[in-house]
Amino acid sequence: MSLKTKFYYASLLHILIIGAHHCSIAQIPANISIEWIFSRYCKQLQDVPDYFWTENGAAIIYDHRITAKSNTYERLNLSTLEREPILDMNSALKNLAEYIPSQEVPERLPWPIEFNSSGTQAVFTFQNDIFLLDIESARFTRVTRSTEIDTCVHFSSDDKKLSYVCHNDLFVYHIDSGQEERLTSDGSADILNGRLSWVYWEEIFGHKDQAYWWSQDSRSLVFMQTDESELGTMYFMDFKPQFPRVLTQRYPKTGQPNPKVRLGIVTLGNPEITWVRIDPNEYEYIIRVNWLPDDKQFAVQTLDRSQTKLNLYLVERETGETKFLMQETDPAWIEVHDDLIFLRSKPEFLWTSERSGYNHLYRFDMAGNLIQPITSGQWSLFSSEGVSWVSKAVMGVDEMNGWIYFTALEKSSIERHLYRIQWDGSGMDRISREEGTHKIGFSPDRKFYFDEYSSASRLPVLQLHRNDGTLLLTFDKKVQNVEESGLQTRQFFTIMARDNFEMPAFLLKPENFDPAKKYPVIVNIYGGPASPKVVDEWKSSLFFDNILLDRGYLIFSVDNRSASGISKQLQRTTLKQLWGDVELFDLLDAISWLKNQTFVDKDRLGIWGHSGGGMYTLLAMTRSEEFKAGIAVAPVTDWLYYDTRYTEFAMKTPQDNPQGYEHTSLVKRAADLHGRLLLIHGTYDDNVHIQNSWAFADELIRNNIQFDMMIYPMRKHGIDDTPAKIHRYTRMLEFWIENL
Repeated sequence: MSLKTKFYYASLLHILIIGAHHCSIAQIPANISIEWIFSRYCKQLQDVPDYFWTENGAAIIYDHRITAKSNTYERLNLSTLEREPILDMNSALKNLAEYIPSQEVPERLPWPIEFNSSGTQAVFTFQNDIFLLDIESARFTRVTRSTEIDTCVHFSSDDKKLSYVCHNDLFVYHIDSGQEERLTSDGSADILNGRLSWVYWEEIFGHKDQAYWWSQDSRSLVFMQTDESELGTMYFMDFKPQFPRVLTQRYPKTGQPNPKVRLGIVTLGNPEITWVRIDPNEYEYIIRVNWLPDDKQFAVQTLDRSQTKLNLYLVERETGETKFLMQETDPAWIEVHDDLIFLRSKPEFLWTSERSGYNHLYRFDMAGNLIQPITSGQWSLFSSEGVSWVSKAVMGVDEMNGWIYFTALEKSSIERHLYRIQWDGSGMDRISREEGTHKIGFSPDRKFYFDEYSSASRLPVLQLHRNDGTLLLTFDKKVQNVEESGLQTRQFFTIMARDNFEMPAFLLKPENFDPAKKYPVIVNIYGGPASPKVVDEWKSSLFFDNILLDRGYLIFSVDNRSASGISKQLQRTTLKQLWGDVELFDLLDAISWLKNQTFVDKDRLGIWGHSGGGMYTLLAMTRSEEFKAGIAVAPVTDWLYYDTRYTEFAMKTPQDNPQGYEHTSLVKRAADLHGRLLLIHGTYDDNVHIQNSWAFADELIRNNIQFDMMIYPMRKHGIDDTPAKIHRYTRMLEFWIENL
């Protein structure tokens, strides 16, 4: 018996021994508490295993829910569907302790930042430095020793190098030789090489911290250089030192200068940078870079300041010379997306566009000419995961067989399903069958895919399928059914707006619901364009909602037309008045329906939301008298306080739309607040700055309007550390009991 086999059976025996204990922990208790909701047991219950597809047709699985210390990374054989360990976790941890203090060594390794394409190496950061793990030997190599945070680390295309950013300069580590090569040298507090500024990280790249792209031969990189010198500065006070320190953030507010960005091409072994020749007067944002299959060119997408004009260019790798390929326009704004695919088998590319009023897929030739629409109809391609303001609906392209796989709302606007279609537009078929939401990850050869599936009444589960939808394997958590646990789940329906638009909605009722009684109702909302809350997928908020049900409340949510994601036509209604009249009138129509239900106490309605939902809450409480109480968490209160890219896509600049900014300012409506308000904000919120809540609170004080406020010191936008979450939801529960 080999060492690997012995290790496998020892690990398996240990997992089986603790299995019963693990399963007994991962249960939904009869009486849910706020402390349990934010415990690791509740998190385990809702998690699925991590996975990574290797280039050779295997998958690496890490089921971190298992509490055994010997739990480790496993390789899934797609032929036999058997799993075997590939890492001696204990040896890896022991080796890591040779580099960092033993008290800093985790109980188990986390999922790495990145695997190489074969899955034989993985990269991590510990104590701000980069470490490379060889999976087979379970030994680490320390890549960096820096006083700064090393970030943006990635393997090269050939897996022989690691690239990363330190001191805002771009470096490459040659794995075989252990040598470091510096590619840029002008990085500073204002100049970022290969690293995104905050607004690009948040609003354009969807929280992916990468501003450089390897060529396929791994000899060159395209990188973004960002100049933040003209940006304004936000200040945050860290109260903990005896003399508090001040933290700063460069942040572009609406109407103010954006970061200046340009692209450079750098070749290993050559210190000269070739700058891409696109006139900076022709764009405001660089939003995407994609290498073409021939490796001789790459594509660049740019947006103008109004975000109504997107230009697609081809750039020569050797010279930086550009060729204009095509332009996409929209009367309202262009959606940032990751659905540009250059084909290897023919001189064409695939592209999604909302030009018809719905998001659909199109074929173009390499001269930028439209060949044909591939999908069409009164439905949209739609991402099943990720941030709502960056779309990725194309899951994979099987060029050999002519199939394109994508996720869409064709079956229902509240479900996300996987489809496939031939690239001539024929043979469209829905592959996923179970009602709900399907989050898809295809193998490199497009023969298999993982599906993280859930619904409003079903916890997330990871499944392995063939590309035709055949189910091969389910990674079962072996926990009780949600409905058997006594949890009440969402009931979906639609509500007619005043112009007969059918708004998606859901209602939660307690188990012992009595239609003859009058119930107070808590309305939970968000409201941003293409950012629905009414979705048939598992939401962890269901646990807290059930606590509220047990206290005698009903829970209600509705998506206004622009939030539903159904079409771009609906989103365009918010142009120049984001979180304004359209959202308000849709909400009031939904509240009118709610008040007409015989079991609703129309004098005890509450409303709450986080971020955009906090703004929606204040909009409803200042421009209506429908709500007795409300909670606004981290709300935007005036678009002048928010960032350029997100605000200006709909609002445009304050200089271009002064009436819109005036009309949507909630600070200027604070004196009209109706109902008791709880304002919640973190002092280190680098997304929606606490300036928003301070400004609104100051107006309430000036008008002698009493309100409640909960401030979380040095917490960011999510206020998401466990003690703060327990405290926040406990305070919210108390507030509803006191005021509703």
